[in-house]
This record gives sequence, C-alpha cells and structure tokens, in this order.
Amino acid sequence: MRLYLASTSPARLALLRAAGIEPVLINPEVDEARLVAETEAAVGSALEPRVLVELLARAKAEAAASARLDEPRTGLLLGGDSVFVLDGVIYGKPHTADAARERWERQRGRTGTLYSGHWLIEVADGRPGRAIGAVAVAEVTFADDLDDAELDAYIATGEPLFVAGAFTIDSLGAPFITSIVGDPSTVVGLSLPTLRRLVRALGHEWPTLWNRPGAL
Repeated sequence: MRLYLASTSPARLALLRAAGIEPVLINPEVDEARLVAETEAAVGSALEPRVLVELLARAKAEAAASARLDEPRTGLLLGGDSVFVLDGVIYGKPHTADAARERWERQRGRTGTLYSGHWLIEVADGRPGRAIGAVAVAEVTFADDLDDAELDAYIATGEPLFVAGAFTIDSLGAPFITSIVGDPSTVVGLSLPTLRRLVRALGHEWPTLWNRPGAL
C-alpha cells in the first residue's frame, strides 16, 4: 500500500521514515491564509483550533489528490496541519526571529496545546474515494530555566522560524521541553497512532504501508 504525503514538512517525512514508511511527496500548493479568511468570513467568526487544522489538512489532501503526477495514484493520501495554542491564541509558524522570540517569552515555563489535523483519502488509479479525518491533541510544557543566551542561540539556528509554535521536540528544541501529555508524534506534526486508526478505518492494515528497508 503506497502512502502519498501532501506536505513539504521535513519533520513529517522523517517521522514516517522512522516508522518504516517511504511516502511519495506531493506539494499541495494551498493558499492557507486565503482559505482560512474565506471560511471565517463565511461562518462569521474565528475558527476553533480543531476546526482550523482539520480544514487545512483536508484542503491539502484534496489539492494533492487533484495534482498532476507522472502516473496515476493508487493508495492512501494524507494531508496534515498543526497549530499551537497558548492562552486561547492560535500560533502557526513565526517566520521571523522577532516573532519567534516574542512567542518564547510568553511560553517558557508554561504549558500550551498542540493540535494536529489529519485527512486521509483513499485513491485508486488517480480517482479519490473514501476519506476520513481526525485531530490529535497534546499538551506541551516548556522549561522555566531557559535563559536568554540559550534562547538567542536557538533562534539563531533558524529552526523555530518555520514550525508551528516556534519549537520542535525532534531536533534542537527538544531540551527546552520538560513534558508532553499525549502522543509525542502529534507535536512533530503527525500523530502516528491517529494515522494508524484512520488507515484501519478505511479497511487497511498498518503493516501494509511498511516499504522501507529494515521495516519488513
């Protein structure tokens, strides 16, 4: 069973590879800001975190399902999205060093919530079929003794600029996180237990996705 990943996230790719899966990568090319703005205008209010990440995960999966490839897709196609929430405020990627520092000033020594949305589509000969989605949630607590020198050094690496919440648990940011309540892979951006449940809900077995050397 081939898994197609509608994402350009190195962290999601590494997570799947560690789980024995080499996905086919597809850039979904979704204008996230426009989609969110249009949806919020239609409903007349800001989107809740769960709704937001599932909306974007679905949009990415559906965009990838319609993308032109050299050969028709047959297998399962996954879209994902993540946001971090602290004090009721939704945070995506900071993009700039100043924004990353501002967020870390708020979150060090505190606990926030990471939401990861998943949307899985069954495809056969390039035609999308059944689809199912789910949102995974994990609470993340940050070190209260993170000093300014460490924070400056971390931001200077550029890592926190392009990840939801301005932190990682699978790379340089890991030592600055003291605890996680929930599935740790959720914080990476893709909950493996959640994905397994979605795969099984569509009538497939998880081991059929294993295609990397050493996984079989």
